[in-house]
Amino acid sequence: MSDLRKIIIDDQEVEVDGAMTLIQACEQAGIEIPRFCYHERLSIAGNCRMCLVEVVGGPPKPAASCAMQVRDLRPGPEGQPPVVKTNSPMVKKAREGVMEFLLINHPLDCPICDQGGECDLQDQAMAYGVDFSRYREPKRASEDLDLGPLVETHMTRCISCTRCVRFTTEVAGINQMGQTGRGEDAEITSYLGETLDSNLQGNIIDLCPVGALVSKPYAFTARPWELTKTETIDVMDALGSNIRVDTKGREVMRILPRNHDGVNEEWISDKTRFVWDGLRRQRLDRPYIRENGKLRPATWPEALGKAAAALKDAGKVAGLVGDLVSVEAAFALRQMIEGLGGQVECRTDGAKLPAGNRSGYVGNVAIEELDTAKEVVLIGTNPAVEAPVLNARIRKAWINGANVTLVGPAVDLTYEYSHAGTGRDALSKLKVSGDAIVIVGQGALNEADGEAVLAEAQAISGRMLVLHTAAGRVGAMDAGCTTQGGLAAAVDGAEVIYNLGADELDIHEGPFVIYQGSHGDRGAHRADVILPGAAYTEEQGLFVNTEGRPQLALRAGFPPGEAKENWAILRALSGEMGNVLPFDSLVQLRQALVAEVPYLKKVDKVIDTDWTPLPKGKLGDADFRLPIRDFYLTNPIARASELMAELSANAKARRDTPVAAE
Repeated sequence: MSDLRKIIIDDQEVEVDGAMTLIQACEQAGIEIPRFCYHERLSIAGNCRMCLVEVVGGPPKPAASCAMQVRDLRPGPEGQPPVVKTNSPMVKKAREGVMEFLLINHPLDCPICDQGGECDLQDQAMAYGVDFSRYREPKRASEDLDLGPLVETHMTRCISCTRCVRFTTEVAGINQMGQTGRGEDAEITSYLGETLDSNLQGNIIDLCPVGALVSKPYAFTARPWELTKTETIDVMDALGSNIRVDTKGREVMRILPRNHDGVNEEWISDKTRFVWDGLRRQRLDRPYIRENGKLRPATWPEALGKAAAALKDAGKVAGLVGDLVSVEAAFALRQMIEGLGGQVECRTDGAKLPAGNRSGYVGNVAIEELDTAKEVVLIGTNPAVEAPVLNARIRKAWINGANVTLVGPAVDLTYEYSHAGTGRDALSKLKVSGDAIVIVGQGALNEADGEAVLAEAQAISGRMLVLHTAAGRVGAMDAGCTTQGGLAAAVDGAEVIYNLGADELDIHEGPFVIYQGSHGDRGAHRADVILPGAAYTEEQGLFVNTEGRPQLALRAGFPPGEAKENWAILRALSGEMGNVLPFDSLVQLRQALVAEVPYLKKVDKVIDTDWTPLPKGKLGDADFRLPIRDFYLTNPIARASELMAELSANAKARRDTPVAAE
């Protein structure tokens, strides 16, 4: 039940919910209030005092608007609405005083500070501060912290807003940061000098309103005004986080999150944020042909001619769709291979996802619904590794009182859960309420009895979300890239295999392999012809996330060397074979795709899926196994990144460190 109140803000009457804080009410009225410590997704600290406003008829001093609710305001003497002023002389003087205090100890680092040009302190000092300082005392200095290879610290710049402490504690679920001391000795520090152990730690770089926490890999490489900014979609996991890719010339310099309340709020995982150095290394930038067991560089006509000849002469051909492939490229591959009488398969990890039954491979729950869930059941999954941002969302539900149950290996999820068991027997005995949200991971589905597990999960509750590990999987299934009988049936007896970016599987000896992809990974090592394609930041494409929401990724740069966009390579190859695909541009390809799968044109909408329960089957008796062994090395781009290799080694060393007995 809403509790609407009328208040007057700067002579403007607005009606707002009584539970709102004054800073939120001002925002709703279109009035900007400066702030450093307040953040809408974190708890209220009320310690920077920058958001002071004047409450008429209240105490004769300004009030912190982030910590005062609308319902706490007193009406006027004749019952008039309460009056709040945000630009009176009292407020102006208070803000100037707060800013002067904040700058007493702040170093004059702006010319060498990575935050320069996008710094809240700079902007607010210009807008609300004064142009001189009355302090001649020496400034205090603080020792820098070592938080690991991702976050660089300059603690002398810290203004103790405690955003980093609140984020790591509340959202990321680690307790390694805190504030010690009082007065001039107060400082943010880490417990016993520990480095941060979280897959979400990079978000404190965005949260820091000054240059105290900056990105270590990006440090001193570019200024914000030199960068070209492109809004696109992430493919490091299947969540489809909304990101902004910043490029300088042809190089990706950094990746930042974009706000999207329905998907990733405003957080991204560390792999998403820091994988960009993998876009520069191990790249395929020209075609190759294998002769006498060795790959040699070739021209495009030569490579396409060899691939076309192999495809035309083959008895049976098969197409494999990799984990990072856009819907358009998967659809083009399917049309080309089916035109040759072959079959295409995208479930390269052997997941028993039911083709044609969208509620079976996507579910019918939007990610946003987790916020209000009362019960969450996790089956054969570790969301802290498979989709860290989604895990933060489940943590939020847990903080709000939701019960979480896990069936599968016991793992650290950063929140408490009841462990029902590790195997199929625990699943068959599970009893939960009818409105529980069931999240089924790929670890539950890529064994032989995957379909029976899925049917069992559907029977537990009428609300289910399938948590994928591959960003391109749902879109490829929507585009019909499946074979009756799965991967084994598709490749069995195939003389030529067209491998479109599938690097997570070993192809057996025998068939002729054409590999099209961006990195020299496992797929390229097994290839007889290599056709260099674009990575996810280098071409436009649709990706459908784990909840079934189509999203459009835009191009931030161009592929290196002679590499081409993936759909264009397939179109050129079909022409070489004399079996031309019926489109000459990405627009025509999308029109053909939408004609076949109409809901893909609903970009950024969660598609309503008809609930179709699968027939129950016989469950095995084994324990569930998790699909991801190493969070940092799940795809060719991550495996090409030096930073991801370092993080992976650090995580392994942390796991293997012997702990002394208590």
